[in-house]
Amino acid sequence: MAGTVHEIEDKKLVNKIRNDALKAVKELVDAAGLKKGDILVVGCSTSETLGEKVGSYSVPEVGEAICDGILSVLSPLGIFLAAQCCEHLNRAIIIERAAVPGQEIVNVVPQPKAGGSFATACYGRFSDPVAVEEIKADAGIDIGGTLIGMHLKKVAVPVRLGVKKIGKAPIICARTRPKFIGGERAHYDERMK
Repeated sequence: MAGTVHEIEDKKLVNKIRNDALKAVKELVDAAGLKKGDILVVGCSTSETLGEKVGSYSVPEVGEAICDGILSVLSPLGIFLAAQCCEHLNRAIIIERAAVPGQEIVNVVPQPKAGGSFATACYGRFSDPVAVEEIKADAGIDIGGTLIGMHLKKVAVPVRLGVKKIGKAPIICARTRPKFIGGERAHYDERMK
């Protein structure tokens, strides 16, 4: 395993991070109207959730907590989680094979310091994980400035969540495709501010 991997003593902080992730994703799923078969992409810096510089303080336990919080919301709904790896794996996506039928698979397995603790946790939690170069997700959350925009559908709108941070990391953006209300075209909604 490349680089230094850290441990965290404060289990209360780990639980807070898990709960923050759960609440943020639940709120986004509701706001976005996500449904079975949709894909939610998450980019996450566990270093940032602990108040450290991105890429400097990889903590597998925190990656697992975030993954578990998110999956506790998505799995019962049949929504797929896509985990964006860090730049060491060219921001590849870890996802369930069933979500990307026919897509070219990349032959990599993330590690905490090469792909990130969050992507590594997701790879370990998924039943049939694969890595792909890109996806077009229906919604996404960027935890700590990881830049997920390349993996969202081209037309996306910002959603302001009540949850502003996961641990100490700001949620830079939470976006979804425009919602159609009553069969009408998407329109500007003052509540999105």
